Amino acid sequence: MRVALVAGESSGDTLGAALIEALRQRVPQLECVGVAGPKMQAAGCVPWAQAEELAVMGLAEVLRHLPRLLSLRRLLVERIVAAKPDVFIGIDAPEFNLGLAKQLHRRGLRTVQYVSPQVWAWRQSRVRQIAANCDLVLCLLPFETEFYAAHQVRAEFVGHPLADQIPLQPDRAAARAALGIDASATLVAILPGSRLGEVARLGADFAATVAWLQRERPQWRFVAPMATPAVRKVFASACDAQFAASRAGAVTGAAATVQLLDGQAQRALAAADVALVASGTATLEALLSKCPMVVAYRLAASTAFVLRRLGMVKVPYFSQPNLLLGERRIPEFFQEQVTPAALGGALLREYEDAPRRIELLQRFIGVHQLLRRDGAARAAEAVLQLTNKRAGT
Repeated sequence: MRVALVAGESSGDTLGAALIEALRQRVPQLECVGVAGPKMQAAGCVPWAQAEELAVMGLAEVLRHLPRLLSLRRLLVERIVAAKPDVFIGIDAPEFNLGLAKQLHRRGLRTVQYVSPQVWAWRQSRVRQIAANCDLVLCLLPFETEFYAAHQVRAEFVGHPLADQIPLQPDRAAARAALGIDASATLVAILPGSRLGEVARLGADFAATVAWLQRERPQWRFVAPMATPAVRKVFASACDAQFAASRAGAVTGAAATVQLLDGQAQRALAAADVALVASGTATLEALLSKCPMVVAYRLAASTAFVLRRLGMVKVPYFSQPNLLLGERRIPEFFQEQVTPAALGGALLREYEDAPRRIELLQRFIGVHQLLRRDGAARAAEAVLQLTNKRAGT
């Protein structure tokens, strides 16, 4: 069996690696090619390009990278068609992958979109493109299949692999010991995003929020797991600029205030009492790690203007935890709402309201159980059913 996959950024790489492993358990003679990150490559995918090349979000942001992305897509169409795979699987990165699926579907290839774009939330007209060009959508969230059923799109809820990987009761003591954090310390995890663009937009405010909290609660500790070396460089620079300019104490650099980690997001969230998180997959990781959080989201000003002006957003909140809970239980801040005082104040309230924390953590456990469905295995079975492939066939 030969599969072409295109994954965007680190979360797509994680999903792709788990899917490849699940497919190989069922079809040992599996060949995988495409756009892959380090985890997919370790799982045996031959990379034609790196997943981080697709880590672009927003309307204005995509426009700046459009020539490069279109050139890459043309190259991929040629190589995938020549490789004659049994199926093409686009993993997340819908702006790139749905256009790729369109061209491949026209050439007679089966196409799968793994991770539904938030078509139910904004730009709902995209569902027509998905219906025309995707043979199957693999959904990570339970409410998504209802939307697709209403538009006659074949879609399956497979659960979220992160819910399988993260234990229902994370070992907080072990996580703290691994990070060298005292068991009695109040710990805040800072996750400014995995894409360079979002870290550039949120990094300064997140660093300023740490400084704000440090003045209010000098004894608190901070850890910041960095998705890539490039992200670490951008955020460290934002922290250094913030604390070098601070007159509130003797802090002169990021290392003195925020413990920067290479990866280890799940460990940091398991260890933390509360987290400040950029909207995205990391908010789901926080929920599954049973870590109360505050969520922030900022786009380029022009992108935000278009979304608001055209009324393209169809949901009352944007963070995955609130969408899964069905109500606004997690504080979330968008665009100009993102300020150090707003974020810091919300973090204080999330940590210090003990009854709310207890109730929220019980809700988190319920969502975790709903999403824990052996997602990679279900996704693999759905792909095999679509292609009629099994070992020896």
